[in-house]
Amino acid sequence: MAPQEPRAGEGLAASPAAGGRQVWRRLLARRAVLAAGLVIVLLVLIAAAAPLLSAIEGQDPTSYHNDLLDSAAGGVPNGSFGGVSAEHWLGVEPGTGRDVFARLVDGARISLLVAVGATLVQVAIGVLLGLAAGLGSRVLDQLIGNTTEVMLALPSLVFAISLMAVVPSGFPRPLLLTLVIGLLGWGGTSRLVRAQTLSLRQLDYVAAARLAGATRWRIARRELLPSLAAPVITYAAVLLPSNVMAEAGLSFLGVGVKPPTSSWGQMLSGATTWFRADPMYVLLPSALLFVTVLAFTVLGDAVRTELDPRAASRLRVGTARGSAGSSADRPASGTRPPSTTEEATA
Repeated sequence: MAPQEPRAGEGLAASPAAGGRQVWRRLLARRAVLAAGLVIVLLVLIAAAAPLLSAIEGQDPTSYHNDLLDSAAGGVPNGSFGGVSAEHWLGVEPGTGRDVFARLVDGARISLLVAVGATLVQVAIGVLLGLAAGLGSRVLDQLIGNTTEVMLALPSLVFAISLMAVVPSGFPRPLLLTLVIGLLGWGGTSRLVRAQTLSLRQLDYVAAARLAGATRWRIARRELLPSLAAPVITYAAVLLPSNVMAEAGLSFLGVGVKPPTSSWGQMLSGATTWFRADPMYVLLPSALLFVTVLAFTVLGDAVRTELDPRAASRLRVGTARGSAGSSADRPASGTRPPSTTEEATA
């Protein structure tokens, strides 16, 4: 029996996801996606091998090198480009003398771990609450829906700063950042999953499972989750760059990662007073943040296009209409358009 079409206004019923191999082939066929994927893989490798890279350079992210600073100039690194040398590949920090390369690769690990961890927390909470709202009673749906609206309306940055400030300093800051960003950002995922669940529960195979005596948990696990995978993965790919910026913003404001642990946002916070004397110290973490967010954004947009049935349907319909219109406008093969004299004679 063919599944029923979703009713208007109930959200999109996820169509069967395209095969994984086909999706990968289409993604890899795009040059922008391939470049973004290579950048992300390189960043992950750098973050995973941060201690090894620092050891190869012969430095670590916490050692001070005051002898490389010009005390008469207020702590500006000696030499050009922030003190770049064979021992310090990207120079040293002004004011502290810590190695910039070691702190950048160590900060990559913190930034990526916090962003990925926060995204997983958001997706887990959003999927559980969205399924509970879509499959539960009307009272439960209204309760979760109102809570979701409140979470979406909250000024997340203000609450994140408040939570980060009241937690004791002994609590691991990367873990705290992950929990705070994740617990304040699940509202969009919950709303998406609820809308998809309300649409999917009207389909025949879900109704058949319900009539067969399947529990709500079994229906959610066996019937709904496979169809929810595509929209949830798509939304997670969009959340990831936002979480990278959230971690950098909180660290920039001084409530995120604390020294001696490094992160790109924390480096930018310290670089605000040195941007004239040492521009490289500002440009390096800024460029890494920009490239990281851009790569994740390009990849997330490509995944959304490939996995979103509505986007693919609109593309096919638009292409078919355009081809039909252009074919109708063109004269048939082997004929020529009538001349003005022939039109007058006719």
